[in-house]
Amino acid sequence: MKLTIIGTGYVGLVTGTCFAEVGHQVICVDNNAEKVKVLQAGGIPIYEPGLEEMVKKNVAAGRLRFTASTKEGVENSDVIFIAVPTPPQADGSVDLSFIESVAREIAGAITSYKIVVDKSTVPVKTGDKVAETIKRYCKAKVECDVVSNPEFLREGFAVEDLMKPDRIVIGARSERPVQAMKEVYAPFNAPIIITDINSAELIKHAANSFLALKISYINAVAIICEASGANVQEVANG
Repeated sequence: MKLTIIGTGYVGLVTGTCFAEVGHQVICVDNNAEKVKVLQAGGIPIYEPGLEEMVKKNVAAGRLRFTASTKEGVENSDVIFIAVPTPPQADGSVDLSFIESVAREIAGAITSYKIVVDKSTVPVKTGDKVAETIKRYCKAKVECDVVSNPEFLREGFAVEDLMKPDRIVIGARSERPVQAMKEVYAPFNAPIIITDINSAELIKHAANSFLALKISYINAVAIICEASGANVQEVANG
């Protein structure tokens, strides 16, 4: 399939490269023209085991390319992934300005049916806001489906996690985008969880919270082990 990834940060670059690795035609978009030049020349702004070689391989094969033009990415793709930062603000809320900006750019470039996929970690109901923004600013008045597809990547294992996922979560409002997303992920041979957009967005936060809970718990167990002379690794294995 023809895919576009908007954002070439940690999530975007790894996602786009792995999609190209399994045979999709991928365009990675970034509004930083200098960064795009570096990527086009084979430079990688982040370190992740196996990523640099995979990028070079797929660029050479013609399956992966980079551009600073959102319009180019939208026009030449069936599915558009948003993978831009959502940093915290001073009051603890999430800054969705990058998401909003990208949604407007997509809306201005759409001339036919597209599927827009939110890959960024966002608050619940962000999918609704993205859909509303695209509808408001799309002059072509064409159909567009918004999907939530959260990532579960571990730093240092991101390529492995994406190539061999333990599950894929897809949140959508109708069957049409679900079928397309199943086609996107078919080469990965992983279980696919189909749900609604709000639930998919919350699944990401629930997974993060559960991981933090497990870490806190094993740290508490480690303190008890140290005090009692037990082996924390043996306790964890049990």
